[in-house]
Amino acid sequence: MPEHVLQSEAPERAQRLIYMDHAATTALDPRVLESMMPHLTEQYGNASSIYALGRQAMQTISHAREEVAALLNCQPAEIAFVGCGSESDNLAIKGMAFASQKKGNHLITSSIEHHAVLHTCNYLERFGFETTYLPVDENALIDPDAVGRAITDKTVLVSIMFANNEVGTIEPIAEIGKICRARKVPFHVDAVQAGGALPIDVAALNVDLLSLSAHKFYGPKGMGILYVKQGKRILPQLQGGSQERGRRAGTENVAGIVGTAEAFRLAQEELETVTPRIRKLRDRLIEGILTIPRSRLTGHPVQRLANNASFCFEGVEGESILIHLDMLGIAASTGSACTSGSIDPSHVLEAMGYPSEWSHGSLRLTLGKENTEEEVERVIALLPGVVEKVRTLGL
Repeated sequence: MPEHVLQSEAPERAQRLIYMDHAATTALDPRVLESMMPHLTEQYGNASSIYALGRQAMQTISHAREEVAALLNCQPAEIAFVGCGSESDNLAIKGMAFASQKKGNHLITSSIEHHAVLHTCNYLERFGFETTYLPVDENALIDPDAVGRAITDKTVLVSIMFANNEVGTIEPIAEIGKICRARKVPFHVDAVQAGGALPIDVAALNVDLLSLSAHKFYGPKGMGILYVKQGKRILPQLQGGSQERGRRAGTENVAGIVGTAEAFRLAQEELETVTPRIRKLRDRLIEGILTIPRSRLTGHPVQRLANNASFCFEGVEGESILIHLDMLGIAASTGSACTSGSIDPSHVLEAMGYPSEWSHGSLRLTLGKENTEEEVERVIALLPGVVEKVRTLGL
């Protein structure tokens, strides 16, 4: 980094951090931490133990399972607690694929899925499975009819994300699910980005498996949820004990499970009050940033997550923008947090048809419930200068 850049921008570090990367992770809600603390200190029993402390832990897990099931409109037995969103995706896809090998070896997904889904499909291809990767339009929307046309008598699973983690587009999940249900093909939905942003009713969405991640909605890291519709068989991917009704071996993380249920409850209950405020901030952010020359909004202009403002800028590298924003005390992303260390262009933007001179210059700003109007205005004021500087320096 040029010395003059460091010297000119270093004083800005004294500013309070403006965190606009909530799609990557969120801070633990203090109310969630409070719910977890007793199970980290006094109520520390192993839920597999038969004495009182262990029985208490099992009852606590059962209550959390009932709470999550009620929010998703399903049965408690259909809920499994796992280690993260990626594990949930892996268990759903691998578990269903391997359990269905006698029926067929064909999977369907989209070209814009999170790598937890794409890499899992790639892995299964080593074992003789074949994957159809559906295209998307310029707004990252998947055509439900394309899903129907791709289904064959060998299709054992369709996996489509609820909302894209990079550009925020919300997919027509209920329509896709209806098609899969009519064709009797299991339907998995990666709802990791939607968990704290959209109401989720698995019955209304016509889904058979659904994945969530707690740290995306102010819950603890290292916790995920997998919904598996009753009657759908999956092969466990961890061998050991019979926890989670034989779907996921390993001593239960009681505190994490309690925190996950509490965070999901709070997120779903507060949607009506939090979402309109965040959407208003996002709309102002989009309005201000699109005044920058050679900038574009990426993702669907309307059918998108309320907190997602994603852009690309022609002729710049997104990583250079991030470095300069970091020096100004602003945390943002170029897209998926899991690939932020890569200099390759976004696979999502490429699938949407963006040329490399645009796709390299991606920026994702995702808001949370603690962001303020002042923070939004500060980003709007500073970002044009950052983009101009990066262009001038050829970074």
